[in-house]
Formats: sequence, C-alpha cells, structure tokens
Amino acid sequence: MKRILGTMGMLLITALLLAHTLGAASPETEYTRTFDLDGCTFSSFGGNAYWSLEPGTESEFEGEDDGEEIALLITVLGDERLVSFRTSTGALKKVRTRVIEEREWVDGELVEVSRNYFARCTQTNDIYYFGEAVDIFEDGEVSHAGAWLAGQNGAMPGIIMPGTFLLGSRYYQELAPRVALDRAEHVAMGLAINVPAGSMKGCVEIVETTPLEPGSESTKIYCPGVGLTIDSVVELTDHDAQDDD
Repeated sequence: MKRILGTMGMLLITALLLAHTLGAASPETEYTRTFDLDGCTFSSFGGNAYWSLEPGTESEFEGEDDGEEIALLITVLGDERLVSFRTSTGALKKVRTRVIEEREWVDGELVEVSRNYFARCTQTNDIYYFGEAVDIFEDGEVSHAGAWLAGQNGAMPGIIMPGTFLLGSRYYQELAPRVALDRAEHVAMGLAINVPAGSMKGCVEIVETTPLEPGSESTKIYCPGVGLTIDSVVELTDHDAQDDD
C-alpha cells in the first residue's frame, strides 16, 4: 500500500532528501547514476532498516521456477575486501567493504556462488554496491559472467539500498559498462506480507531492470529488521539476524 505525503512541508523534505541521497536523474536515463561519493565516509559494519552488514546474518529462501526447486542462502561474512576507485572529482577512495555471499541451488545442485562487496555511507545510511566475484557452474564448466569491481574497466559503485526509502526513486545499483547495469525503482511501501519465515509489516517493494536485457524484470520485497524477504520466485524461510554495533 502506497503512502502519500499530505503536507507541503513533508513534500519539501522528501525532495531535499531525494536530491541529497540520489542526485538528479538525467532525462536520458531516468535513473540516477551519479552519487555523492566524495561526501561519504564508508563503513563495512552496520546497515539500515532494510539491509544488514553485520557478520553472521543469514537468510534462507526457497521457491519453484518452471518446475525446478530453487534454494538460496545469503550470508554476511566476516570477510572484507578493499576496493579503490576515483570519484567524479578525481579523488582517490579506498573503501573497506563487507563481503556478502550468495549460494543458489537448483533441484539440489549448486549452480552459482557470488561474493558481493558492500559498504555503508555513514552520513546517509545508504548501502553502496562495489562489485562481485561470480562462479556459475554448468555442465562441468565454471563461468565468471557478470563479475565486476568498482575502479576497474570504468566501473563505479551504485546504491543497493538507500538509507531513506522514497516512492518513485530510480537509481543504478551496478555501474559496470557492458557487464552489470542493474537498476532499481521503488514501487510500493507499507506492505504487510506472509512468508514461511513469518508475518511482516512495513515492507517495501523494488522492481529491478537492466538495459543489458531489455524487457527483463524482477521484483524484490524487503522488510524492516529482516531485509530481503521475497526475491521473484523465492521466499524467506529462515532468518538469523545479528545485532548492529
């Protein structure tokens, strides 16, 4: 259920927050791709209402797609990775990122393992995405398609989850030309949902697309204190959260 702000004061606050957090989306893309990286001090700990960087946090998902059983395990690891890149002003940033691992099985067979790199902007609580290492297993072969890292081959950090959720926000989550260009649109908030892990309120919905695959679309729902709860065909079955420091 969408909530509409009812006063001019709240509308002004919303506009200011959106401009500060995401900048102005260009008319050509309609998705924000330039972020205030110079103004951020990054941390590999903490999180916001819909995303945790606390080591030990673990989420399990199950679902079905075209008759195949899908299982997904997401774990916030104790591992970190140092990522170096230059901002649009030329400033060199060295960010210690948190590693979050995703493992996916299809009909009991491991098909993909990815190690994703994230850090939190302490000024805004935005969670930034700095890249991923990917292993895709198929027919005895291993592919690394979709792997990218900020600071290499023109890639830059994107935002995976803003600290302030605003309806209608559109932004790039990944900014790796010709490799990974996932982008997000906020389409709903204040949702109440039921999944195998339990009943949850105050959830938000995000639709993800990419210009690399026109017409493709996925839907994700995040809930406060839990994070990702529904990812297209899979739903949360168990969640083990670690408290933020």
